[in-house]
This record gives sequence, C-alpha cells and structure tokens, in this order.
Amino acid sequence: MTGIINYGAGNIRSVQSAVSACSEKVFVIQKAADFEEADRIILPGVGAFADGMKSLRAKGLVEPLVREIARGKPFLGICLGLQLLFSHSEEGDCAGLGLLDGKVKRFSFRDKTLRIPHMGWNTVKTGAKSGMLFQDIPDGQYFYFAHSYYPVPDDPEIVIGTSVYGICFTAAIRKNNLAGVQFHPEKSGDHGIRFMKNFLEEKWLR
Repeated sequence: MTGIINYGAGNIRSVQSAVSACSEKVFVIQKAADFEEADRIILPGVGAFADGMKSLRAKGLVEPLVREIARGKPFLGICLGLQLLFSHSEEGDCAGLGLLDGKVKRFSFRDKTLRIPHMGWNTVKTGAKSGMLFQDIPDGQYFYFAHSYYPVPDDPEIVIGTSVYGICFTAAIRKNNLAGVQFHPEKSGDHGIRFMKNFLEEKWLR
C-alpha cells in the first residue's frame, strides 16, 4: 500500500492516478497515524518551499515522516517534495527537513530567452548510477518539469539523473531508501509511469 502525503501543496489526484496505473493500492496520508498503513511513501508538491514546510509542521507530519524514512520505508519526493528533503532553500530563506545535506537554489540567467520557471519537456541524462529506478527508460528520455528552483546536493554521489536548462542541474537523486525527482513522473506519459512502477516494485533498493 502506497501513501501519498496531502499537505496542500500538490496535485494529489494525478499522482494517485499514476500509482493506480501501476496496479498498486494507494491512499492519502492526512495525519500522523496514517503513516503506519503505508508500505512506501510519496511526497508530491508544487508551490513555495516555506509554505510547504509550514503546512507539514502544522499538520504534524514532519516527525512521523522522518521516523518512517529512518525505519527504511521507500520514499519518493516529487518536485517540491524532493526539494524539501534538503537542509535549506533560497526560497523564503527557509530550513527544510534536513534529510539530505545541500541547498535549493533559484535559476538565474543572463540569457533572458531562458524563462523562469522552467516549464515543459526536457531530457534527463542518467547513466550507470541510476540503477533500477530508471530500468527500461532510455538515457536522455523526456520528462515534464515545472519549477523555478533546483536542489544542489553536497554529495554528488547521490545524483542519479541530470538535466540542462541554462545550467546542468540535479533532476534525480537516490540515497538508501530515499529517492527524489525534480520532474513530474505523473505528467510524463509512459516513461513517467515506468519510473513510478520501478519505484513501487522496490527493486532499486537491492
């Protein structure tokens, strides 16, 4: 059973639909006690970093989320859900969950033809480190992005996918039972569903 955290910062329905398309049972985590029912956890998200952290705290979801991750439950952060894993964000000068060392930075370009936010389809370069999370997904495949900020991990070894928009930036990470993507697999067609299926099957943990 997969639990999707509802903290008012994500399109829950589209993520639910993507998980259901993988023939997986799914429910929405609304309160701390709900985490016990989840075999794996997804934290989606769009919007502002500070607002996301404020909402997680207000709903009492930070401590149970950190606890379940520490227990080894598979976790996937999507877009803002990935960024919230890090220590700090430039957006709102705000502390994150601190589960990964690093910061979240805003795109800044001299080239004014590069619009912010970065929205639309872009390629993701993977490689040997991507492992089972990108199984059966060709290197350089297109995924859908919608973001103005991107994570900069202190440890480059956790980066398993990159994309280029003015700069090369982190598009996917993996550390132990933690996975995160800056793109939206739920909006990325067949290859997005394939990515979700790979996460749900947990072969990537081996």
